[in-house]
Amino acid sequence: MKIFLISDNIDTHTGMRLAGIDGIVVHEAYEVDKALKDAVQREDIGIVLITEKLGKLVPELIKDIKLNYQMPLIVEIPDRHGTGRTPDSITRYVREAIGLKI
Repeated sequence: MKIFLISDNIDTHTGMRLAGIDGIVVHEAYEVDKALKDAVQREDIGIVLITEKLGKLVPELIKDIKLNYQMPLIVEIPDRHGTGRTPDSITRYVREAIGLKI
Protein backbone atom coordinates (compact mmCIF):
# COMPACT_ATOMS: atom_id res chain seq x y z
CA MET A 1 0.00 0.00 0.00
CA LYS A 2 1.21 3.46 -0.89
CA ILE A 3 0.75 6.88 0.64
CA PHE A 4 -0.43 9.64 -1.69
CA LEU A 5 -0.30 13.41 -1.05
CA ILE A 6 -2.75 16.03 -2.26
CA SER A 7 -1.21 19.42 -1.51
CA ASP A 8 -1.70 23.06 -2.35
CA ASN A 9 1.94 23.81 -1.66
CA ILE A 10 5.00 22.88 -3.73
CA ASP A 11 7.24 22.89 -0.64
CA THR A 12 5.05 20.31 1.12
CA HIS A 13 4.99 18.21 -2.05
CA THR A 14 8.78 18.40 -2.38
CA GLY A 15 9.31 17.41 1.26
CA MET A 16 7.04 14.41 0.91
CA ARG A 17 8.74 13.39 -2.34
CA LEU A 18 12.05 13.35 -0.46
CA ALA A 19 10.41 10.91 1.97
CA GLY A 20 9.28 8.71 -0.94
CA ILE A 21 5.64 9.82 -0.99
CA ASP A 22 4.17 10.60 -4.39
CA GLY A 23 1.54 13.26 -4.81
CA ILE A 24 -0.04 16.10 -6.70
CA VAL A 25 -0.25 19.87 -6.26
CA VAL A 26 -3.70 21.39 -6.81
CA HIS A 27 -5.37 24.68 -5.92
CA GLU A 28 -9.04 24.66 -6.90
CA ALA A 29 -11.94 22.71 -5.40
CA TYR A 30 -12.66 20.85 -8.65
CA GLU A 31 -9.01 19.72 -8.81
CA VAL A 32 -9.17 18.45 -5.22
CA ASP A 33 -12.42 16.65 -5.99
CA LYS A 34 -10.90 14.92 -9.03
CA ALA A 35 -7.66 14.02 -7.21
CA LEU A 36 -9.54 12.48 -4.26
CA LYS A 37 -11.89 10.51 -6.49
CA ASP A 38 -8.92 9.22 -8.52
CA ALA A 39 -7.08 8.20 -5.33
CA VAL A 40 -10.11 6.28 -4.04
CA GLN A 41 -10.27 4.29 -7.27
CA ARG A 42 -6.61 3.24 -7.09
CA GLU A 43 -6.17 -0.02 -5.23
CA ASP A 44 -2.49 0.62 -4.48
CA ILE A 45 -3.20 3.70 -2.31
CA GLY A 46 -3.84 2.98 1.36
CA ILE A 47 -3.45 6.48 2.83
CA VAL A 48 -4.22 9.87 1.33
CA LEU A 49 -2.59 12.87 2.97
CA ILE A 50 -4.36 16.13 2.19
CA THR A 51 -3.45 19.58 3.46
CA GLU A 52 -5.99 21.14 5.81
CA LYS A 53 -6.51 24.09 3.46
CA LEU A 54 -7.59 21.76 0.65
CA GLY A 55 -9.68 19.65 3.01
CA LYS A 56 -11.77 22.73 3.78
CA LEU A 57 -12.63 23.03 0.07
CA VAL A 58 -14.32 19.60 -0.11
CA PRO A 59 -15.47 18.64 3.41
CA GLU A 60 -18.53 16.70 2.22
CA LEU A 61 -16.46 14.53 -0.14
CA ILE A 62 -13.95 13.75 2.61
CA LYS A 63 -16.78 12.86 4.99
CA ASP A 64 -18.34 10.62 2.32
CA ILE A 65 -15.06 8.79 1.71
CA LYS A 66 -14.44 8.32 5.44
CA LEU A 67 -17.94 6.93 6.00
CA ASN A 68 -18.42 4.79 2.89
CA TYR A 69 -15.01 3.43 1.92
CA GLN A 70 -12.69 1.13 3.83
CA MET A 71 -9.71 2.39 1.87
CA PRO A 72 -7.97 4.78 1.64
CA LEU A 73 -7.55 6.40 5.02
CA ILE A 74 -7.85 10.19 4.65
CA VAL A 75 -5.50 12.21 6.88
CA GLU A 76 -5.60 16.00 6.92
CA ILE A 77 -2.17 17.48 7.62
CA PRO A 78 -0.96 21.04 8.25
CA ASP A 79 1.24 22.53 5.55
CA ARG A 80 4.39 24.56 6.11
CA HIS A 81 2.33 27.53 7.31
CA GLY A 82 1.03 25.55 10.26
CA THR A 83 -2.35 24.27 11.27
CA GLY A 84 -5.67 26.07 11.13
CA ARG A 85 -6.90 24.23 14.20
CA THR A 86 -7.43 25.82 17.58
CA PRO A 87 -5.11 24.66 20.38
CA ASP A 88 -7.92 22.68 22.07
CA SER A 89 -9.32 21.09 18.89
CA ILE A 90 -8.62 17.49 19.95
CA THR A 91 -10.10 18.00 23.41
CA ARG A 92 -13.18 19.66 21.87
CA TYR A 93 -13.53 16.82 19.37
CA VAL A 94 -13.46 14.19 22.14
CA ARG A 95 -15.95 16.22 24.22
CA GLU A 96 -18.36 16.45 21.27
CA ALA A 97 -17.93 12.80 20.30
CA ILE A 98 -18.42 11.17 23.70
CA GLY A 99 -19.88 13.94 25.82
CA LEU A 100 -17.12 13.92 28.44
CA LYS A 101 -15.08 16.90 29.54
CA ILE A 102 -11.41 16.02 29.92
